[in-house]
Amino acid sequence: MMTCKGCQSDKQSVFNGEIAIHFAGLEGLNKQIVWVFPKLVVCLHCGFAEFAVPERELQVLTHGSPVEGAVVLTNEGRRPSEKVRTTRPLSPGMND
Repeated sequence: MMTCKGCQSDKQSVFNGEIAIHFAGLEGLNKQIVWVFPKLVVCLHCGFAEFAVPERELQVLTHGSPVEGAVVLTNEGRRPSEKVRTTRPLSPGMND
């Protein structure tokens, strides 16, 4: 394993991750939440962590709309493509 990019320590470990990526700003409140489940490399000395976003989810972040096979959470008012795997809609009032 390589050394930490933050502190050059060799005390790093790999963990499974579950990360929800939100688009920035007020306009991001009306966009889907993108879920990724990466392997995280965490420095056990300084806490610096890094991971890679899978290609499908990276496409959602790049284009701002769901793509086939990506894991996204959509707003209740939106109708996601039937080919897009989604979780349940946001609860009423969460975007008010």
